Parts: sequence; structure tokens; C-alpha cells
Amino acid sequence: MISQHAVIDSLPAHLRSFVALQEHAQYTPRDHAIWRFLLHQLKFNMQHSAHPTYFEGLEKTGIGTEEIPRIETINACLNQLGWQAVAVDGFLPPAIFMEFQARKVLAIALNIRSFKHMLYTPAPDIIHESAGHAPFLIDIDYAEFLQHFGELGMQAIATQHDMDIYQAVRHLSIVKESTNSSISDIEEAQQQVEDLQNKQVEPSEANLLARLHWWTVEYGLVGNLENYRIFGAGLLSSLSESQSCLDDDAVKKLPLTLNAVRTAYDITQPQPQLFVTESCRHLSQVLKEYGRHMCCQRGGASALNEAHQAGSINTVTYNSGLLVAGRIKHVVSDAVGNAIYFNTHGPTQLAYDNTELPEHGVDYHSQGFGSPIGKLRAMERCLSAYTIDELKRHSIEVNREVSLNFLSGVNVTGQLQRILRREQKNILFSFSQCTVSDAEGHVLFSPDWGNFDMAIGDSIVAVTGGSADPTAYPIYQPASQNVTAKQHYNSDTHAQFSLYSQLKNARETGQEQHEIISVISQQNTDWLLTYEALELANKINTEPAIKATLLDQLQKETGDAAALIKAGLKRLA
Repeated sequence: MISQHAVIDSLPAHLRSFVALQEHAQYTPRDHAIWRFLLHQLKFNMQHSAHPTYFEGLEKTGIGTEEIPRIETINACLNQLGWQAVAVDGFLPPAIFMEFQARKVLAIALNIRSFKHMLYTPAPDIIHESAGHAPFLIDIDYAEFLQHFGELGMQAIATQHDMDIYQAVRHLSIVKESTNSSISDIEEAQQQVEDLQNKQVEPSEANLLARLHWWTVEYGLVGNLENYRIFGAGLLSSLSESQSCLDDDAVKKLPLTLNAVRTAYDITQPQPQLFVTESCRHLSQVLKEYGRHMCCQRGGASALNEAHQAGSINTVTYNSGLLVAGRIKHVVSDAVGNAIYFNTHGPTQLAYDNTELPEHGVDYHSQGFGSPIGKLRAMERCLSAYTIDELKRHSIEVNREVSLNFLSGVNVTGQLQRILRREQKNILFSFSQCTVSDAEGHVLFSPDWGNFDMAIGDSIVAVTGGSADPTAYPIYQPASQNVTAKQHYNSDTHAQFSLYSQLKNARETGQEQHEIISVISQQNTDWLLTYEALELANKINTEPAIKATLLDQLQKETGDAAALIKAGLKRLA
């Protein structure tokens, strides 16, 4: 069996800080009872509404019904499918979550929803992440779709507004689950989320992709408008919405097309509409069509300008393979819209093959970076494609005064100090005493600013979200530590935990079953413990008076507990 540490060690350094260790012994007996109740109930509720692959997948991915699964067990099963699993604590930055997915790693929240939030949890939990997402990985087409989604998601350009919403939703989920939060704490956190969601801002491509993810991976239906099954993890792990979503009068069903990205969602509310996909192939087609229009695939001036508008750290890819990561400050285009020059402001990284170039990290380029784009006059090929000898024939030689005249009118003149090559290509020229000007004579770089490093490439083939080498230039603060606070329980609660354990032992061994049921029937216990006692009492034919007492105690409950009990009693009938 593969250990958690072994999986973590196999990850890139920048992802390891987002991983937590599952300590299985930290789950309480009531935590396991929550898992058991919800898993049994979900399987019962969805025996006719979930896609058949779901039930097969639960078994094949190590998701049992009797206790919270161990990450090692899930990993042993997923490894047979070419996937892995890691534990995480709370919401991850969307791009980090997507990178895990792209690397075929299922990120599973280590916490389980609290007793008071069994019906619905605002935070990711192990029920949603494991029992919701893992089962469909046994379908090769779906697993490939999910991985491709991750590849696009980790490259999508996000805005600062996106990050603000992520931080606010994460904070809200922590506050709601914490036993130390006051009503005012929760209301304040809820208001912060609502204020951000109500801001009138143009959705980023990361936000639009997140909508597509929500309406497919999380809340998707498969089939047709008249006959459909559930496959979305959000529905599969929700007792309430897995049932309410089947009401066609209350929840509108729409065929899945790219138009789904026009529909925003509210993570705190039931969904008023859902989208139906025909098949995994259909999912992949819709995703591919969206990806075709993303900046990571279209490149050019429009992608540069979109990154500029986002105001976030993004990576620009020249056709030479050089990567420039930073916040884009300005983009210069010619009369027909071709980008001919751009510059960044603040810390900027230069990289190749997603590895930072020596001496070209954010410390060296702390004030920004700028460079022309395009071909040189009288040179037919991209400057990156010339050999050193060919460059010399064009008077381009180290330790000589060099003047480069671009078709765009940009001119670079200075002492060439170094030519940096990778894989038989020129990717960077470094100049001293350099002046860069445009066709109108405006100075773009002056000698008194220091040395000038010129990116080589005649086109921008992609612009992607985040830095090029996240290990050397991390832009997300690790958020996995100290989120799920250790809960402190009073002596009465610990006494109930002991009863949970005794009841579990009696259920599994067949010993002293009547005795523990009788003890529970005489105490004022959690409704879940009472329910488990009634469940066992029905199986072993306990005397009617004790069963009646247990049932009477359950029927006194109100609110969410009453709804859960009603569903559970239906299963016992």
C-alpha cells in the first residue's frame, strides 16, 4: 500500500505545501456514524437516479459505507486506474485544485461535515470529495475528460476579483464549521461573500471555466431531457439536492452547450437549473470547444490584452519557448492588431520549459520586463531559428555593437553581451548600453535603466494563468494548514462517543446488542446515536417497547435533523 508521504514526495514542490496528512485516529465515533448514515442514505436515495457507474465506482475506489475511508486505501484503488489521492484541508486556490486534477491526483478534503451540517455543508468534506468524485474515475472517458479539464483550468487567466471571492468563500466555510464562531461572525462572512458576488465585473476565463466545471463535474446530469441520471459530485454527495433536483417543475433542465458558461452559480443555494449532457464524449467536445477560445490556445494580442485587464500574474509564451511571467503593464500593437511590444511591472520571471532561467528570477527582474515581438527586417525566419554562425553573417555577434530593426519599426541598439540558447534555439539576447525605441522615436528602454534582456520570438503563442515556474515564483499562499481546528468536546459528548463505539462493536460482533440498545433508549442522546440503535433494534427484533421509545425520541426532533430522520426511517421501512 502506498503511503501518504510517498505520494506527497512524488508531487512538485509547490504543490506539497497544499497537502495535509489524514490522521484516521482523529475522527470521532460520531464522525464515522455521520459517514455511515449519509453513505447508506445516499445509496438508498439514488439507487434509481444515479448513473450505474457510480455504484460500481464506489466499490472499485475503496469507498466503503461503514466508516470513513483511509486515504491509503483510496490510493491503492486509484493507483490501478492511473490516479492518486492526497488529503487537503479546506478550499484550495482554483488553479492549484485544477493542477492536482491535471496531474491525475484527486484532492480529498480530510474533514467530514459536522453533526449540525449533515444535510448540507458549505465546506469541502471527505464525503463530497471521495464518494462524489472518485467513483466515476473508473470510466476511462470521464477520467480523461477530468484530467483535460484540469489542464485547461490550471492555465486559465483569473482576476484579483476571482481570488477575493475564493478567499471570502474559504473564510465563510471555515467560520460556519467552527464551534467558536458567533452568529455575527457568520453573518459578517456571509455578507462579504454576497458583496463580492454582487459586484458587476466582467467574468474572467477562469470564472467561465469554473461555471462549466460546476454544471458538469459538480452538478451534471447525463442522458436526455426526458430520461437522465446524476453524475455530478455535488449532487451525488447531497441528500437534499440529489432528491430535489429530480423535480422538473422546481429545477429546470437544459441541454448542455457552451451557453452554460453564461449561467452563474451560487455555492450557498440550491441550483434553479441543471444541464444535461449526452455522454462523456459530449462533455469532452464542449470542453474542447471552450478551450479553443482560451488565451492558452489562441495567444496573440487579444490574449496579452486579456491578461493585462486581469491584473494578475500570468505567463506569456513566445514561439521560441521563452516564458515571461508577471503582471502585464502595457501592450503595443500595430495598425492591424499584431502585438509588437509588451512590458510587465513588478516582479517578473523568465523561464524555459517551466524552469526558471538562472539569474532571471523575480529578484533580478524586480521592476518588470519589456521586449519586442516580431521578425527583423531582411531576416526571413524567426530570430530564434538562426545558428550562431548565421547570426554572425547578419552582424549579430557577442561583444559587438548590434542594431536590430524590427518590421514593426521597433529598434534595439546596444552592446550584445550574451546569447542564451536552449534546444538549438536562441531565446534571449542580453545587451548593455541599450536603447529601444518605436517607429515614432518614443523611447521604450534607456541605457541608464541598466542592462536590457530581449526575449526572442516573432509571435506570442499562449498566455496562461500563474507563474511559469511556481516553485521558484510561488503566487499562492499555502492554505492547507490549521484550517480544520481540533474540536473540544465536553464530558457528556465524550460519553456519547463511547456509546457510539459500543454500538458499533455490538453491530459488528453480535455481542451484547440488546444491552447497548436498552442503555441508549434510556438516555437523552444525539438523534444519530438513537437512530443507529433503532436500526440495529429492527434487525435483531428487540422488544417493541424499546423500539417505540427510540422512535418516539427521534420524532421529537425538528429542523434538518427531522428531515434526515424522515429519510432514514424510510430506508428502514
